[in-house]
Parts: sequence; C-alpha cells; structure tokens
Amino acid sequence: MFGYITTNQMELKMKDFYTYQACYCGLCHSLKNNRGQRARLVLSYDMTFVAMLLQGLYEPSIVKKSIRCPFHPLQKKQVIMSELSAYAGDMNLLLAYHNLVDDWKDDKSVKSLLFLKNIEKTYKEAAKKYPRQQKAVLTYMKKLAVCESKPAKDNIDEAANLTGIMFGEILVYKEDEWASTLRALGSALGKFIYYMDAYDDLLENEKTGAYNPLIGVSEEVIEDILKLMMAQASDCFEYLPIVEHAEILRNIIYSGVWMKYVEIKKKRMEEPKE
Repeated sequence: MFGYITTNQMELKMKDFYTYQACYCGLCHSLKNNRGQRARLVLSYDMTFVAMLLQGLYEPSIVKKSIRCPFHPLQKKQVIMSELSAYAGDMNLLLAYHNLVDDWKDDKSVKSLLFLKNIEKTYKEAAKKYPRQQKAVLTYMKKLAVCESKPAKDNIDEAANLTGIMFGEILVYKEDEWASTLRALGSALGKFIYYMDAYDDLLENEKTGAYNPLIGVSEEVIEDILKLMMAQASDCFEYLPIVEHAEILRNIIYSGVWMKYVEIKKKRMEEPKE
C-alpha cells in the first residue's frame, strides 16, 4: 500500500497522538469485525486519514472502548470507530487486493498469490457493497498498466492523474454537496501519493531503467510538483466544515506528508555519485 499520508508525531499534542492511535486501532478493529482477522493485515495509515477526515465531516455516531489486541496483548488498546471506520477499512481492502494482483502479475510472487486467496472472499463482499469505488480501483489498475508500458517521458503526469481520479472516488463516501470537494481533495492527494512513490523508487529505477516519470527531473522541480499537489489538497480541506480531528488532519496535510519526503531526499543526497 501507500503509507505516505501520516502524521508528524513530533508536532502532535499528546492527546491528539492518542486520538490518532485510537482511530488507527478503530480501523483495524472494524476490519476484523466486518471482514475477519486476515483483513487486518492490509491495514494502512493512509486509510486512517480517510476515516478521520470523513468522521470529521459527517459527524457519525462514535464508539469508544478498550479492547484486547492480539498484536499487543500486554495492555488494552483504546479504539475510536464508526461506520466510516468500516468504510475506510473496505477501501483499504479494495486497494490492497488489486495491489496484490499487480504484484502477482509483475513478479509472480507466491506470497502475494497466497494472500490474495486468503482475502478474496472478503474483497468480493466489499466490492459488492461499494461497486462505484471497486470499479474506480479496477479501472485505475488497468489504465495504469497501459500507461506504464509507454515511455515515461511522453507524459509525466498521466499516471499521477489516474491515481488522483481513483483516490478521489475513494474519498467520496456518498454523492452529496461535499462530493465535488472530496473528489478534488482526493485527486490532489492521489497525485501526491503517486509522485511520492515514484520519488521513493527513483534511485532503483534510475539504475534499472524501469518506468518512472521522475527520471531526469530535477530535485527542485520534483519538490515544486509535490508542493503544488499539497497546496491544492490543503485548499480543498480548508473548504470543508471540519471541527472534529481538525488539528490532527492539519498536522498530516501540512507536516506529516513531508516526513517521508525529507527521509527519501536525505537518502538520495547521501547516495555516492558514480
């Protein structure tokens, strides 16, 4: 999965840190309750952002409780969850399933194939419940494969735009007055995620010649592209009437998303020049 839409923990207040962790655990618990234990293995911090964003926007009934977690058995974990935790969990499942399909096609990974078989039933349940989102992910994977079979220099934005369209559909929980803003927010975040993933793979792809639209693009231009995507995302976010979790969501949008970028950039700067 992605893993780029997360917090800057150093800048979070302690109470907000615990709230974020409780929402993450709530997403995990929702996956277990609705799709079974195996579904928990696809958990992503990106979808914690989705759950918190939609909870802040729609203000659903919230369940707060302490549970025993098999992954952390020594102490009880606090969880915060709602119907939107369940939704974000299903979106996590849709994305993870098709990512595993892609891994199997590309690398013939037996591990991916076995995992696919383990979550196939629950994937179909989520796909049946959310056909629009499932179609968006399936269409995205097919178009992305075609896009990445062409020379990256022909259109450096094509693959990122496809990711933006898909993630926009993921962010739209329902067709209402907020749908267009959520699509625009998802589009900007999706493009940011794609470019971050490409930047993360850039060192390896430069050596192997694998598809990457950022090969040959300067560090300054890459940073400008990422800043533009997040500026668009922040404009959309600030338009939404969100009070609950607003400080945490701002931490993610204005600071957290850049933590991985700084880490990757440092690694690139330290790479020996041939």
